[in-house]
Amino acid sequence: MAEKIVEGVWWIPGQDEFLPDSHMYVIGAPGSEDFSLIDCGLMGKGEYKLAEIDGLGIAYDKVKRIIMTHTHLDHIGCLPELLSAIPHAEVWIHEEEARYLKRGDERVVYGNSVFQSMVRAQYDIPKEHFCVNVRRTLQGNEEISLGEIEFKVIHVPGHSAGCIGLFNEERRLFLSGDTIYADGAIGRYDLVSADPAQLRRSLESIAELGIDVLLPCHNRIVKANAAPMIRQTVEQWAPFLTS
Repeated sequence: MAEKIVEGVWWIPGQDEFLPDSHMYVIGAPGSEDFSLIDCGLMGKGEYKLAEIDGLGIAYDKVKRIIMTHTHLDHIGCLPELLSAIPHAEVWIHEEEARYLKRGDERVVYGNSVFQSMVRAQYDIPKEHFCVNVRRTLQGNEEISLGEIEFKVIHVPGHSAGCIGLFNEERRLFLSGDTIYADGAIGRYDLVSADPAQLRRSLESIAELGIDVLLPCHNRIVKANAAPMIRQTVEQWAPFLTS
């Protein structure tokens, strides 16, 4: 069930089953007629995510873009389902991972060949399922207005090459994707395009933001006073994140 976090930011929890399903976030000030979706979810979860958007009273023609924090399967799997219902929505992805999708290279989507084989044995995934039209590529440091709410795009590679986070300075609110979670957890760093040393630097940069509200894409969210937990997580993991 969708939950309002702060004015203009809603959380649609993922529905984990055989595989994890990414949370989705909906951003846009009420009345702005300009809404953004942050991440999508696993294959087959599009109907659920769309029903939650309906439940918020947001018309599909007001959804202007879908921004991916990165393109792992549990985040991008149901993107085609959402685009089928909202075909005008622009897809925004960091340039590092947009390159993979544009050339039909699915290595980042699956992370490794063993996982790819396992998934294809469980799901009927059409050829070129992930060849989406990326309308805007991001580099990091962009200042973007999403439905009258201001965010800074922060490139946080390490979990994958094109991971991004979105930071709202007014609320000290950070959408962290899979880079850092609550409760001392961080994203994996053993997949295609991952890099532990980069992840350490990304985590250290996140710790400097003074985050109050932490909105990761899996597990629980943190609605207040996230900064001490983030600092503790970074200190805990730093010795393991070397090149």
